[in-house]
Amino acid sequence: MAQYRLLLEYDGTDYHGWQLQPDARTVQGVLEAALATALRHPVRVAAAGRTDAGVHAMGQVVTFRSELDIEPRVLRKSLNALTPPDMAIQEVALTSDGFDARRHATVRVYEYRIWTQPWRSAFWHRFTWHLSRSLDVRAMRLAASMLVGEHDFSAFRAADCESDSPVRRVFHSGFTEAEGLCVYRIEANAFLKHMVRAIVGTLVEVGTGQRRAESVMEALASGERGRAGQTAPPQGLVLVSVRYS
Repeated sequence: MAQYRLLLEYDGTDYHGWQLQPDARTVQGVLEAALATALRHPVRVAAAGRTDAGVHAMGQVVTFRSELDIEPRVLRKSLNALTPPDMAIQEVALTSDGFDARRHATVRVYEYRIWTQPWRSAFWHRFTWHLSRSLDVRAMRLAASMLVGEHDFSAFRAADCESDSPVRRVFHSGFTEAEGLCVYRIEANAFLKHMVRAIVGTLVEVGTGQRRAESVMEALASGERGRAGQTAPPQGLVLVSVRYS
């Protein structure tokens, strides 16, 4: 059987996350249904990461196997005709049998967008957290930089996170501003459940003056979820890309 690799993007607003769920619309379910129609046999896919309900992706990496020999460009065209407007397949390619989209990933890149204008945005409302106040981005940058390196991120994980180890290595953590948007970008080898959203919620508390920048490092060192801030809402989060060595 040949193994194929997809590069997938989706607006997660109307999905109950990536993973298959009974009686719920999920990214995996919609993609597998389209593949089953295109290939004329059931297909099970595997992704580089399982995004939560409401979270988006610009560069999700997905693999699947098929006995059907089909030209990748033809399959991409077919899948884009079969999937809904809130999902798109950017690339289809054959890959080696040993390639594992999740285990072989070396860097995952996420961005979180915050709309900081007094009015809500008709354009960005599905893809941002609206905070109708200014933020101290300088303080947020200082706090964000403290997360770079290898740490135990227990203070920023969901209570039901099933990961065996809370240790993750962060390569980049910082903010940019442009046209009413405050964008947090984080790059790491992997992430815990709700990790990015918990970090963003904590950094926003720094930006609003509710906590000191240094308290982020104190929360990290404590390993206690209660020492960190709120979990930011999902709609501002997007999986930008997944990198492989």
